Amino acid sequence: MTFPDLHPRLLHALAARNYTEPTPVQLAVLRLDAAERDLLVSAPTGSGKTVAYGLTLASNLLGDAERFGRPQQPLALIVAPTRELAQQVQRELEWLFAAAGGRVISCVGGMDIRREQRLLSQGAHIVVGTPGRLGGHLDQRHLHLSAVRAVVLDEADEMLDLGFRDELEILLNATHPKSKRH
Repeated sequence: MTFPDLHPRLLHALAARNYTEPTPVQLAVLRLDAAERDLLVSAPTGSGKTVAYGLTLASNLLGDAERFGRPQQPLALIVAPTRELAQQVQRELEWLFAAAGGRVISCVGGMDIRREQRLLSQGAHIVVGTPGRLGGHLDQRHLHLSAVRAVVLDEADEMLDLGFRDELEILLNATHPKSKRH
């Protein structure tokens, strides 16, 4: 089975990486009855979850547009429990959205905060980060979430186990009330 009807730029990106057919988790999130719904996805490591939610984000972020417009405030926020996972997600989404002109940046502890501030001031379509660092940028008003259309909590259970509930609530409350949550 090939990928269902997807944005042409994403199909191009998938083909360039030799993705010829969707994994079961990708197929599940791309089903018509999953469209425009909040999703709770559980699948093993290496199953293609990051690409799966990247594909579902595309319709929300790009709509019918050929390419993203000039990056400004983030359209999507992805929160991950660790720096390593956030950076991995950022790299995956970067290649997936590159052909559509998507700008994906990461904001994680242990990295140069001034560099992240510069990147945020230049605009991004998607921001990926850890709860503490994202909260810090939000507090300092370097991160603005009012334009966010979709939120992904990657490994939400782990973030709750690690005690990030308050940080997650602050981040979610800063987004537009109609943001889709994946």
